[in-house]
Formats: sequence, structure tokens, C-alpha cells
Amino acid sequence: MTDTNAAGASTTFERMLIALDIDGTVLTEDGVISDAVHSEVRRVRDLGHEVVLATGRSVSMTLPVLDRLDLTPDYVVCSNGAITLKRDPDAPMGYSTHHVETFNPAQVLTTIRASLEKASYAVEDDAGLYRYMGEFPDATLGASSERVTFEDLLDLDATRVVVISPEHDIEDFLSIVERMGLHKVSYNVGWTAWLDIAPDGVNKATAMERVRASLDIPRSRVMAVGDGRNDIDMLEWASEQGRGVSMGQAPDVVTEAANEATLSDLEDGVAVLFRGL
Repeated sequence: MTDTNAAGASTTFERMLIALDIDGTVLTEDGVISDAVHSEVRRVRDLGHEVVLATGRSVSMTLPVLDRLDLTPDYVVCSNGAITLKRDPDAPMGYSTHHVETFNPAQVLTTIRASLEKASYAVEDDAGLYRYMGEFPDATLGASSERVTFEDLLDLDATRVVVISPEHDIEDFLSIVERMGLHKVSYNVGWTAWLDIAPDGVNKATAMERVRASLDIPRSRVMAVGDGRNDIDMLEWASEQGRGVSMGQAPDVVTEAANEATLSDLEDGVAVLFRGL
């Protein structure tokens, strides 16, 4: 794409592929998108860059955020990389499933329950429906959820298993998870002792690399922005040849995976970063 500047000289525009985490990145902890972040996301979109949401959220909890940001990218990455959507004007919400990774959750669930008897468990399927047992905070699973028994969870095809254990703090929970040796699946720990377990080798980075290849954008033209442990793989992927940017409030282990940092979500870190584009 060639533009002409005020002096009449031609410049070649090279679009970027920008992967944005949602919670703690474009949304603050209380679910707010600031005017500054909203404005800058739209400006960068209007420049011609491909701005993609890459989130741990399910499909049903991701698409409304696209609407709030006024974004219609070609692809959307949900469920920590297990589900990738593609723009489809004929689909009910404008997107259809492009790629899905699943696994049988029985062994993981029984292994974890042996150590975390009082935990609550949920399994997400490829349609974004959660079946769960125990108690989950309001709105964390969205409207597409159904309470079942623990045994009902064992025979499902899972894109993700979620485990929460409010009685543990994050460090205790991390220690328990490490001792389990969950080598056959990919996992990461979020807020309030929240464990996300994905199919083996599947994460935001694997999904974003698939998106990048489909869009034929060079690795040197990628940027990823995030704040959580589930962003580590994506930040490392972007940092190899492009820009991996951690949010200001990110824990040290996340910051170490990036090659840049911006301000926190409460300081409009995404807007500050985008003003340089």
C-alpha cells in the first residue's frame, strides 16, 4: 500500500498484526474501556493495521467486546487459543468457527480433584458452552453455562478446563499445580486461584501464528499486548522478531516474557503505546 505525504513523496505502508488481550489490557478490572483506549484502537484500525483480540474468554464473552471497540477483524482468538473465529457476514454474530482444538478432560480432572477436593470445575466445549460443578463468581462463565455433576464432565470434548479454588492464594495454588505435573496439557493460572487448562501445545501464540500466516504478515510486523500468565507464550512469540508488550501491572514473570512495557490498564497503557504507531 503506497501513500503520498504532504511533500508529494511516496511512502510504503506496512500493516501490523496487533494481538490485544482483553481483561487488564483493553478492559480495566471493573470492565471499563476508557475513551482514550477506545479512540486509539479505532485510530490504529483506521490506519490499516489488523487489530485482533486474543483472549482467554469464551466466544460468547468475546464478541460483545469487539462491538464495544468497533472492531471487525478477519480473525478472533478465544479460549486461550483453542478456538479461532473468522469473519463471516452470513453468520449470526458475524463470525464462524475457523479452527478448534479439543481434548478429553477426564485424566486432568481426576488428577486435580485428588489434590483439590473442594475446588469448582468447568469444561468448555467447541460451541463455547460451559458445563460446571461447584460455585463460580457471577458472570465469569457467561450466559452459556449449565450445572452438571463431576462425572458428567469426564466424557466431554473440551477446548478448556477451568478450576477455581478460592481457599488458596495464588502462590499456594501454583505450588499445587506444579506438583501435579500436568505435562500433557498446557495450563496457566489467573486471578483468585483460577487455573485454565488447554489442549497440549495450544495457547494464544499458536493461534496467533496461524492467523499471521493466513494474513501473510511478516513476523517482524507483529505486536502482542497482555498482562497475564496466559499471555506469556504470545508475548514471547511476538518478541522473537516483533514487539511483545507487557502491561504496567503485569507480574514479573509476564514482564520477563516481553521485550517492551507500557503503563498499566488504569493508566491507559494501550492508548499510550498506540500513540507511537
